[in-house]
Amino acid sequence: MNEYGDIYSGHSRTRKRAVPEVSADRDLVAEDAATGFCGAVVGFERTYDGEFVKLEDRHGLVRLFALREAAFLIDGQPVTLVRPKAATPQRPTRSASGSTRVEGLRARVARGSRIWVEGVHDAALVERVWGHDLRVEGVVVEHLEGLDNLAARLTEFEPGPQHRVGVLVDHLVAGSKETTLTTGLGPDVLVTGHPYIDVWQAVRPQALGIAEWPRVPRGQDWKTGVCRRLGWGTPQEGWRRVYNAVDSFRDLEAPLLGAVERLIDFVTETD
Repeated sequence: MNEYGDIYSGHSRTRKRAVPEVSADRDLVAEDAATGFCGAVVGFERTYDGEFVKLEDRHGLVRLFALREAAFLIDGQPVTLVRPKAATPQRPTRSASGSTRVEGLRARVARGSRIWVEGVHDAALVERVWGHDLRVEGVVVEHLEGLDNLAARLTEFEPGPQHRVGVLVDHLVAGSKETTLTTGLGPDVLVTGHPYIDVWQAVRPQALGIAEWPRVPRGQDWKTGVCRRLGWGTPQEGWRRVYNAVDSFRDLEAPLLGAVERLIDFVTETD
């Protein structure tokens, strides 16, 4: 280089001009330099001859154009259209329960305290919404296979200050059998629950696309009666609908949310 410039680069009039690359985002309006066809980007197609962009003009006509260097004009200036880079998926910062998600979590040794629920459906919904929180805290959820087993399980478990038990109960209302079975269990056992006949009812009807949960007369199996009235087939098929309708705490009724949160606090406050 000297006062005359780079003598090997050629004259400025003959030097190839740099053409900017522009991401061909959807709805970007560009003109094909060769044909003058002008349209908005509506898609892409990969062929044996390379990548092509689809442009749609104002009359709805769609044509394919090769993504080649300086093949398009934007505001009269030549550009090279390039296929947009796939956006990096944003990892959720909140868990299904609404708590702050902990990244890079390592397995924690389980606490001595436990949360017990009545059946497998209760356990599945608790895991669905609070699974992340429970793993962070090292809390194990077990199902009782019926509340009638509670007394025997407590005798075997021997609750204490470092071995607390939180019990989630369906249909926990005044005067019910469930209330009778869960009173006077000591300071290291906390019983919470919801007023619904079955934990299915704790799923908001809107999440399932129904107006309300149907009423089932006493003496009939509740799940069977619900499935018959909603046209859901068998209780097994009904459960799949219920489970798949729950993505986060927003799909559950407030009484269940409050009950589970109190249990998690109770079994983790000993540290």
